[in-house]
Amino acid sequence: MHHKLIIIGSGPAGYTAAIYAARAELHPIVFIGDQPGGQLTTTTEVENWPGEPDGIQGTDLMEKLKKQAERFGAEIAGKTITEVGLSSRPFVVKTGSDTYSADAVIIATGASARWLGIPGEDRFKGKGVSACATCDGFFFRDKKVVMVGGGDTAMEEANFLTRFAESVTVLVRRDELRASKIMQERALANPKIKFMYFTEAKELIGDQKLEKIRVINNQTNEEHDVPADGFFVTIGHKPNTDFLAGQIELDAKGYIKNVPGTAKTNVEGVFACGDVIDPYYRQAITSAGTGCWAALDAERWLSNNS
Repeated sequence: MHHKLIIIGSGPAGYTAAIYAARAELHPIVFIGDQPGGQLTTTTEVENWPGEPDGIQGTDLMEKLKKQAERFGAEIAGKTITEVGLSSRPFVVKTGSDTYSADAVIIATGASARWLGIPGEDRFKGKGVSACATCDGFFFRDKKVVMVGGGDTAMEEANFLTRFAESVTVLVRRDELRASKIMQERALANPKIKFMYFTEAKELIGDQKLEKIRVINNQTNEEHDVPADGFFVTIGHKPNTDFLAGQIELDAKGYIKNVPGTAKTNVEGVFACGDVIDPYYRQAITSAGTGCWAALDAERWLSNNS
């Protein structure tokens, strides 16, 4: 089962790469993994995707991209890659008992938000619970929002949320923030942001949507409920690169290192795009853009190395 191009991942990056690659007659096969459509399928309405003035459901957007890739001849495989061999060409990927080979590979496996794992968290995802303030902050205009996190990203997103929310309450496990001094100062100076130290979220409560958060003081074990319309978890993301360990160059956090301004990796013929190379923007549209990079880079590389 040999292919010119294998694409691993099916979010905005993977499907955009598939659209471009299929139009270039590379006949790509896309392995959609165990979360078809990527993180965007865990959200409800997407309002910042260009060309959708009325917004679109995340699952509907991914289905549109999938159909567009298929229209041009991309093959969609409902399988998850469990192992890769990138040390020699043709490259080899495995899905359980099946083995595939390819002249080039695009990795678009994304990154997964780190969640708390508390009761109610899964139930209210998309119904008040989010891991992306820049994606979903607009929906909480004049609402009460609670956040978890104490690092730079958390402080940046807390400040961002105050553009919309009536108030932002930040739960901090310790007696201080981990964020850099300048980020702390900005958040502490914002009159809309309140901090609750030594405090952890224990349970998310509501009927059809989130209504309140049960919190616990980890010093006194005292519990009480905090009314909230929204709950943002900002404790970081984990790139989905465990299966690539030792195969390709990763940074200290596990993100794939790419040649700046390209989708090229340190392995000739292997390209990467989307959130798996981007710990900063993490937006559907930026992922799609780098998916375009990856397909164009792969096409040029294949034309010179076939």
